[in-house]
Amino acid sequence: MNLLQTLTPRLPRRHLLIIAALVWTFAGGMLLYQGMLLFMGSGHLLWIRLMISVAGGLIFYRFLFSEISRKHARRIMDLPHERPCLFSFFSIRSYILMGIMITAGITLRKSGIIQREYLSILYVTMGIPLFASAFRFYNAGVYSRDKGQE
Repeated sequence: MNLLQTLTPRLPRRHLLIIAALVWTFAGGMLLYQGMLLFMGSGHLLWIRLMISVAGGLIFYRFLFSEISRKHARRIMDLPHERPCLFSFFSIRSYILMGIMITAGITLRKSGIIQREYLSILYVTMGIPLFASAFRFYNAGVYSRDKGQE
């Protein structure tokens, strides 16, 4: 075994599922928090914007994020190693996508391209499915069995 393999932090797949759940919880929670701060900053049509956000978030979860989180959980459980690398809870593509989304969100908020009252809708609409998807990972991490345990 070479030095790189020896130094690579490795965890059981179930722990990777919990880490993925924590990351999705944090991302969804941050978007919900930032979105709610923006909502509170402008009271104009607050309830309508909030209802649009919740409806949009539930639709995004049902038709997109539910499937994405299912695939990610399955991918983690199907990793070939009994103790995969700590950072393999996301694929390379997912890390890139996450970086783009974080950069876009910060850029939109800091640049003022989109008014804050509309940005709040976007943040909450995206925060809801991320936060809800985290529970698939929690469930998989708690209730599923590693291949070696079956």
